[in-house]
Amino acid sequence: MTAANRQPAVLALGSNLGDRLTTLTAAISALEQVPGLELTGVSPVYESAAVKVDGVDDDAPRYLNLVVGIRYTGAPHALLDAVNAIENDYGRVRVERWGDRTLDIDIIVFGSVSLHDERLSIPHPRAAERDFVLAPWLDLDPEAVIPGRGPVRTLLGAIDATLTPYAVLPSAGGNR
Repeated sequence: MTAANRQPAVLALGSNLGDRLTTLTAAISALEQVPGLELTGVSPVYESAAVKVDGVDDDAPRYLNLVVGIRYTGAPHALLDAVNAIENDYGRVRVERWGDRTLDIDIIVFGSVSLHDERLSIPHPRAAERDFVLAPWLDLDPEAVIPGRGPVRTLLGAIDATLTPYAVLPSAGGNR
């Protein structure tokens, strides 16, 4: 794809171990270095409880979460490889499903692509249920829609809010 054919996408970033805000800020800088990726917006940061396989874990360290808008010239799996490499660079260890982590980067939507295989599901299968994805995404794009699920504003209104505003990154200021 050429630069004119970049696909819009939304990535959700979270961290609940280490210096969470520094890690998220560094991850955004790392995303800007991915060939074919253009950062189009950064949401404010929210804090939320950890969600584990069995539900909310109030005893686990709390997460900082944000959403970024991007445009990307590559394929969805190439983007997954790039974000997994960034996670690994920041100490992501994959031991426990939905376990605590230094950095988590999920592809939420990728243009109008619908994809479900052993490595990747787009749109993200649980994004519509997660206020820590929906609230920052709504800040970034008030007209956002999850294909096949509906407007982000409507989806967020249908679930319990469990997060609190945390920070606006100095370089972000909401939309770029």
